[in-house]
Amino acid sequence: MRIGESLRVALEALRVNRLRSALTMFGVVIGVAAVVVLVAIGSGARDLVESEIEGLGSNIIFVAPGQIGVGSPPSISRMRLDDVAYLGRVVGDESRVAAALSSGETVRAGRAETYASIMGANQNLRNVFDRPLRRGRYLSETDVDTRRRVVVLGATVARRLFGDVDPIGRQVTIAGGARFRVVGVLEEVGQTFGQARDAEVHIPVTTAQRLFGVTRIDVLAVRAPSSEAIPRLQRDIVDALQTRYQGERFTAITQTQLLGTIGTVLSALTGVLAAIAAISLLVGGVGVSNIMLVGVRERTREIGLRKALGARQRDILAQFLAEAVMLTTLGGLAGIALGAGASVLISALSPVPATITWWSPVLAFVVSAAVGVFFGVMPARRAGRLDPVVALRTE
Repeated sequence: MRIGESLRVALEALRVNRLRSALTMFGVVIGVAAVVVLVAIGSGARDLVESEIEGLGSNIIFVAPGQIGVGSPPSISRMRLDDVAYLGRVVGDESRVAAALSSGETVRAGRAETYASIMGANQNLRNVFDRPLRRGRYLSETDVDTRRRVVVLGATVARRLFGDVDPIGRQVTIAGGARFRVVGVLEEVGQTFGQARDAEVHIPVTTAQRLFGVTRIDVLAVRAPSSEAIPRLQRDIVDALQTRYQGERFTAITQTQLLGTIGTVLSALTGVLAAIAAISLLVGGVGVSNIMLVGVRERTREIGLRKALGARQRDILAQFLAEAVMLTTLGGLAGIALGAGASVLISALSPVPATITWWSPVLAFVVSAAVGVFFGVMPARRAGRLDPVVALRTE
């Protein structure tokens, strides 16, 4: 029997049993759609993280106590503000070293209030992280040295507290009663790792230390003069800090290395999600096999008649195998369409974009067709091995 004839007969058999064929394909449709959607969500999450890390700025080295990595326990920071000058001598330019200390607090202006991330920063932070100003000025070295109560508001905080009114020169209250004068408003930049950077409030790091009752700083950030200088600076920074703080470990990590670590985790997570979704494809394959076995039993006399008229075992095998592959192939195409539509809907309605990669629909389609071949072989071989005389006698 020719391939075209096998496909025609298979399509006719599926058309005759429309409801059974549709229910059989349903498992394959759900499995393929799940693979496409979950891989799209994983890829979208990875792209989002990469874009947000790259948005922090270029050639930045983040310095923190302990080991930065997945599963690493947090370390208590012993770093102090004078480490800025110390690392400035290592880097060769103190203005390239930023210090930060953060806490969440309520900020009020008159009757308006909002919850914000209070960022204690030195005068270098804005330049290190490329934070442009919308109006006013940023924190100065004098502000840090004299512990002035001045504040630079993020765009969202300024809008929530003052609306359309220019906040420069006005007063805000932080941490229940400390009054600060607004000297600047940052340009809107969006989110990083799900954290709204426009909901930040920057105050001098020395003022933040007094306000929170601490002497530490949480993180140091160094802007390298070029990408070629990064490896050397990382080694020099870690060596210098470990020499200063005997027995302590420090990590100096770049955006690229951070992207690599997070990307590895997200890729593994995407693979796990795809594997979980593929289980439903196997379940759908079992359904295909069961339905094909039922079809062989129902069409025993037809098989006997075909073999009596000269059909060979491989012709019968090809016919039933074509039906199984057609079931899973059509289900795979429907699943790809459903998964793509669901991915677009999720991307439109959720904060995490769903990015459809070219390989996930192709992989899902190939796997669905392979499922048809794998689970269709046994029923097809059973049909091909039927004795024509016995088959014709079957009621």
